[in-house]
Amino acid sequence: MSKVLLIGDSCIDEYKIGTIDRLSPEAPVPVFKLVETQTVPGMASNVDLNLKNLGINAYFVHNAEEIVKTRYIDKRSGQHMIRVDVESTITPWSGELLEPIESFDAVVISDYNKGFLTYEAIEGIIKVAKCPVFIDTKKTQLADISASHVYFKINELEYKSARSLPSNLIVTLGDRGAMLKLPESETLFEIKPVEVNDVCGCGDTFLAALVTQYLLTKDIEKAIIFANAAAGITVQHRGNYAPSYEEIRTAGY
Repeated sequence: MSKVLLIGDSCIDEYKIGTIDRLSPEAPVPVFKLVETQTVPGMASNVDLNLKNLGINAYFVHNAEEIVKTRYIDKRSGQHMIRVDVESTITPWSGELLEPIESFDAVVISDYNKGFLTYEAIEGIIKVAKCPVFIDTKKTQLADISASHVYFKINELEYKSARSLPSNLIVTLGDRGAMLKLPESETLFEIKPVEVNDVCGCGDTFLAALVTQYLLTKDIEKAIIFANAAAGITVQHRGNYAPSYEEIRTAGY
């Protein structure tokens, strides 16, 4: 079994699901009647859950402080009405590990830019790691933390907002699939159309599936095709969802 180090910002994703039948008499706003509450791991914790569902128990390093993202969702339509974030001040990672980075087969960085990982911390990981490093980050100076053994996974909005780009880049493009942008080439990997219920957590699923399949095949293109299939399953479910290998195979991978 592959040995994976996962480092990143963790949170709790909370879903308040209810109905809206009238406007408030106090202001022209809808009255939300709560029906049920669901709580699941979010951000890097969702990556960890997806890795576990694909057979990898990662050594997971994350913030101790609590971050809670609460989404209010209309039960009938599945529409997100509002999201409320409660964030503590995050203590930056000290760089301390119980095992040396050199002992891992892959390093996964899930950086939501909440303060746990600085540019310097990521640079330090890259310099020491002898294995492939996969980075999903909301930071914008990506060339500063680029290296030949590093693959970046960002979404289209992050791609357009980036102030500098790395050498090995994977851009997720929603229903258009994903793009692999290397120094010498650019390849589009299209996906099968699916009915999208909710895009929450699909980037985490893509990242976990990408790493899992790359460790099996050592082929980044095969890994992207697999990750596309996995993310296509997640978006068909409400909230964060971690597909299994069997589901991904059934989906046509």
